[in-house]
Amino acid sequence: MPRVRVAACQINTVVGDLEGNAGRILDALAEAEEGGADLAVFPELTVTGYPPEDLLSRPAFVADNQLVFARIAEASRSCAAVIGFVDTDHRGRLVNAAALCHQGRVLGSYHKRLLPNYGVFDEQRWFTPGEGAAERYLVAGVPVGITICEDMWFAGGPMADQARAGSRLLVNLNASPYSQGRRDERIAVLADRVSETGCPVVYVNQVGGQDELVFDGASLVVAADGALLAAAGQFTEEVMLVDIDTVGSSEALGPIPADAVQVTTTPRRPAPDDPPAHPMAPVLDHGAEVYEALVLGTRDYLAKNGFSDAVIGLSGGIDSSLVAVIAVDALGAEHVHGVTMPSRYSSGGSVDDAVTLANNLGVAVATVPIEPAHHALATTLAPLMEGEPTGLTDENLQSRIRGVLLMALSNAKGWIVLTTGNKSEMATGYSTLYGDSAGGFAVIKDVPKTLVYELCRHRNRKAGYDLIPEPVLTKAPSAELRPDQRDDESLPPYSVLDPVVAGYVEGDRSADDLIKEGFDAETVDRVVGLIDRAEYKRRQMPPGVRISGKAFGKDRRMPITNNYRPPPGPTSGRAPTVG
Repeated sequence: MPRVRVAACQINTVVGDLEGNAGRILDALAEAEEGGADLAVFPELTVTGYPPEDLLSRPAFVADNQLVFARIAEASRSCAAVIGFVDTDHRGRLVNAAALCHQGRVLGSYHKRLLPNYGVFDEQRWFTPGEGAAERYLVAGVPVGITICEDMWFAGGPMADQARAGSRLLVNLNASPYSQGRRDERIAVLADRVSETGCPVVYVNQVGGQDELVFDGASLVVAADGALLAAAGQFTEEVMLVDIDTVGSSEALGPIPADAVQVTTTPRRPAPDDPPAHPMAPVLDHGAEVYEALVLGTRDYLAKNGFSDAVIGLSGGIDSSLVAVIAVDALGAEHVHGVTMPSRYSSGGSVDDAVTLANNLGVAVATVPIEPAHHALATTLAPLMEGEPTGLTDENLQSRIRGVLLMALSNAKGWIVLTTGNKSEMATGYSTLYGDSAGGFAVIKDVPKTLVYELCRHRNRKAGYDLIPEPVLTKAPSAELRPDQRDDESLPPYSVLDPVVAGYVEGDRSADDLIKEGFDAETVDRVVGLIDRAEYKRRQMPPGVRISGKAFGKDRRMPITNNYRPPPGPTSGRAPTVG
């Protein structure tokens, strides 16, 4: 049975960094060569990084990407390499391409046929679908078919076509963003493609953060019998070497077609005690998986945008505590700066909790009371408002003072401000424009409050002690902007709120649907109203790490001006019956 050694090159590319990406590709290819690989497979659009978005509207960018790809191809040696880049078809239209390079030459290319245009994907905005039959390559005597990402996700698609044409090993280049449960979805789809084609499949995914997207790597190889043969690590770069036994051989398939491209690789001579490479990285549990996504997304957003340090307003609450530990794990304690900004309403316990957390993390913390600024602004506003501000105006004034202080530090020190709002607050508008929403990156904007608690407990278990002080996890959540304030005075309890938000935002269910599922009607109507009215606020929030199947941002593009309100009753959210 023919065996091919494949290197799944799970690398962290940077959008637009053509030269830097070329260096990363060549380093990984050298590692694959050293490991005796016959074939190295890289992620989708390896040269440009993914997604390049409207950089593709610039002819100079496309041309430069092609020049850099040509240099990479010239540097290829005995290990064949499948590399993603932006090419043009015979009509000059842009295509999402993958080319096979070997011994300094480009032996052929494949153009992605199925272009996703949903969720965070807009590929039909830039690319033309590939046409015609794909070339077949013989690597180490095994017919290999090449596809790109979406091509794998549908039955009867390009993979099935390649298997019918005689391919006995299928490789698939990916830039598949992380969301909770995504790894299991991929395994299920891979199992379907293996069952359909009878071929082993090599699935190679990129890793790293790009704006709000996080790519988790987690590359996979599924054997011809449907068994998971190899799995790369999550959220880490890796060149995974895998020995794959293929079904049949070129001789068993009959004469080699005249148009088949022969790739002669240097035979590998393993030592007698050298077992087949079948690496299997451990799988992270739910809390660890989400936490590592947040760490990687934060680290890469700052590093790739030129920030070395971050500043966080530490309130002593659970949200700012979680953001602080993520920032320290992403950047190191010496690059994270905390500021407590107590007001006349801040409890002593909250300030103490913030300082304890900072000390546990080894983070420098400054205390800047906002009372002088609060008094000055209230006095300044009094003539305009026929008295000093009260109620919500006064609450938001305090939040905006804190935002001004943090942004001033950002300007003076070059530190990026990490905001601390969660998805529950983002959904319902429970935040202050130009106050707690002011900053450069919103680390937990896609993390509902109930998951915030889970992640804090996960991090404490990992630390082996109360890294995040226990009072932070047990006291009632409060913005502390008025006496004895509690979040549940303004919002339903988070255990009630979060499932409604998930159903309405991520599940696209109507209020009537949610009520029929058993949610309290009054609560649903209240929460849905809050979500709809807060759209204008969300448009002004900084980007943050996406961990759900539908995050605020690229995923969900609701119009701000939107007067659609489904009528109440049994037909709400559904088309009426005709006839």
